[in-house]
Amino acid sequence: MYETFLDEHRAEIAASLDGLTEEQARRSLVASRTTLLGLVKHLIFVEKVWFDEAITGRSRAEIGIGPSPDESFVLDDRDTIASVLAEYEKTCAQSRRAAAGLSPDDVVTGNRRGPLPMRWIYLHMLRETAQHCGHADILREQILEES
Repeated sequence: MYETFLDEHRAEIAASLDGLTEEQARRSLVASRTTLLGLVKHLIFVEKVWFDEAITGRSRAEIGIGPSPDESFVLDDRDTIASVLAEYEKTCAQSRRAAAGLSPDDVVTGNRRGPLPMRWIYLHMLRETAQHCGHADILREQILEES
């Protein structure tokens, strides 16, 4: 059930980029670094923190992500809608595989907060992904109104 709901939110965030140009996906409409494409890139970071670092105990450096979430919103010239979505889909598939053998009551120890049950990981991921889906809805609405 956790995975099903999380997958619905994952699909929603990916769909927020449907039909947009590269410029629209990168458009900055708020004072923070938040853009639609940046939100998806940030969620790649989040997936890796909670379904790789927390489960495997590998460091963020080993995983290939920065030490804090702030830089995960930053886009570089190589980031396109297609490349970021492909990486997000790949990362979500890796997350599913990492959690596949675990029950909601299993405790993982790789996160800096200390031992956490998988139920907590799923609830946190549901909250975070849903929150960013809301951000994406608002940004997409603003972008489409400008068109």
